[in-house]
Amino acid sequence: MENQIIAVVTLQKEKIGGGAPIFAVDSADDLQKVAFTLEKILDGMVHEVTGETLVIVRHR
Repeated sequence: MENQIIAVVTLQKEKIGGGAPIFAVDSADDLQKVAFTLEKILDGMVHEVTGETLVIVRHR
């Protein structure tokens, strides 16, 4: 079983790096909307890393 970060949604793009796609948003409302839309599209689960950053993880 392998878990994989498949996307990152953040208000602080300058503090995020790595191999997963990063989606920078402008508001906390957009943070939630984009993360939960991607969760459905990518068949993953949203997890809060900080109040400004969410990751979408595929659990297998």
